[in-house]
Amino acid sequence: MTTAASAAITASGNASDNAARYLKPAKATSAFNEFVLKLTRLGVSVLGSRVLSVRGRKSGELRSVPVNLLKLDGERYLVAPRGVTQWVRNLRVAGEGELSVGRRTETFTYTELADAEKPEILRAYLKRWKFEVGVFFDGVDAKASDEKLLEIAPGYPIFKLA
Repeated sequence: MTTAASAAITASGNASDNAARYLKPAKATSAFNEFVLKLTRLGVSVLGSRVLSVRGRKSGELRSVPVNLLKLDGERYLVAPRGVTQWVRNLRVAGEGELSVGRRTETFTYTELADAEKPEILRAYLKRWKFEVGVFFDGVDAKASDEKLLEIAPGYPIFKLA
């Protein structure tokens, strides 16, 4: 079983239910994220990066993380390539967040996409950022079939921004 597949196994032991999938960032990923976070806060967007700030569901304090904002067909999306991360959990509870580049900050609400809506978004996301996030997709890339993307969709929360 691959690392991503084993990470997809939930407490129930059901490997097909990867809705609770979470991949902890490696030290290199954390260092890269910290670098991108600093640049984005300075106003330098790295290939569409934004600083996502969301109220912590327990602390109520603002938590920030760099994200890739995907623009597709006039819509904007946030994809969680590592699965149900802390920012995903916080966003689900808070119901809104903030996106920033430098001093420009925008508050947003969202609609979380159903799995059936995800293949096109996942394909576009992988096409744009596979070099950065491909490791979190266990060999799946932008050329994957709709069926394959639909199969992995439960493990990748996607939010359409309003």
